[in-house]
Amino acid sequence: MHSIQRRELLVQGSAALVAIAALSRRAYAFPTQAGEEVVPWLDQPTENPNPEGIKTQLVWEDLDSWITPNDKFFSISHFNRPTIDEKTWSMEIEGLVKKPLKLTLADIRARPRQEVVFTVECSGNHGFPFFTGGIGNAKWAGTPLAPILEEAGVLKEGIEVVFFGTDESEVAIRDVKMKQNFARSMSLADAMNPDNLLCYEMNGAALPAANGSPLRLIAPGWYGIANVKWLKRIEVRDTRFMSLLMARDYVTIREEDHNGETVWAETSVGRALLKSAPAKVTKKGSDYAIVGAAWGAPIERVEVQIDQAPWAPATIDHSEEAEHAWKIWSLPWANPSPGEHTVTSRAVSTTGQVQPAMDDPLIAKKHTYWESNGQVTRHVKIV
Repeated sequence: MHSIQRRELLVQGSAALVAIAALSRRAYAFPTQAGEEVVPWLDQPTENPNPEGIKTQLVWEDLDSWITPNDKFFSISHFNRPTIDEKTWSMEIEGLVKKPLKLTLADIRARPRQEVVFTVECSGNHGFPFFTGGIGNAKWAGTPLAPILEEAGVLKEGIEVVFFGTDESEVAIRDVKMKQNFARSMSLADAMNPDNLLCYEMNGAALPAANGSPLRLIAPGWYGIANVKWLKRIEVRDTRFMSLLMARDYVTIREEDHNGETVWAETSVGRALLKSAPAKVTKKGSDYAIVGAAWGAPIERVEVQIDQAPWAPATIDHSEEAEHAWKIWSLPWANPSPGEHTVTSRAVSTTGQVQPAMDDPLIAKKHTYWESNGQVTRHVKIV
């Protein structure tokens, strides 16, 4: 666990008293105030080389609501983007179960409805210069997964639940070519989490095709890759599931030090990690402010560093909150000097975990772009 050093806390404590009066003037980040301008970041994302696979990224400077509208929500496909007729669609629950099930969308809609507000982030977000907007916050609705698995009756040897999507592609492994559907899995214990939904609705509307229509898995607390879209089959198995997107891709490779010896560790991407990012710098008259978001764990506080100044505590907007949703934060920026500046944020969880710096071994010794939760620094010019 990474904790803030005592010396740094003392520095922050002395600065906090000075900042309290200023912070109280901007307790809420939204809505945008009349006459407020956004100062654009200098470091804009580079051109997206894969516009078919990665669509509709979040534009951080446009962040002006807690909920991300459907038409602005990011969408990723690893294989094809299937077109599915919901009238003829059905989903099977099979494998090591006592009673296999085949459910239509009407069957699923007839079951108890449950909602969750959940911020979904792709684990590759901020892992590439062109991919910085793979995140969004939405109100998802559907029916809980656990009662359906209970109804199917998982056999005692069943330990793994695999979720298969309709999207498919030919995959080459060594000299073998095979057609594979998108597939991800989790343990039975994780699948039985009461928050997991078979989701058919997003922000009060039918689930959009780009986000998994007619049905997808919503697994709050997990990276986007685990939230399988375009579901077609759920299978219970007696062994851990290894596939392209479980064991060969979406695997984080990291150097670890064990008594002076470097050991290479490979881990499958799973649960989301603590993270924050500056979203925008705003100006109204001569007043400036920095607005951002924090997510991935229960958030205790967010701190912001401008250039090399001491970290300053941001104010978290508590006007809209949910357990699995990002928190919006803001910090007044008094009398910034003309010229270029850097703005960095770090989130601190309720357990004392700190979002790692880019030179922290957790990030610096990571050799893949997945799970890129290092501190995000943005560049801005004040004129």
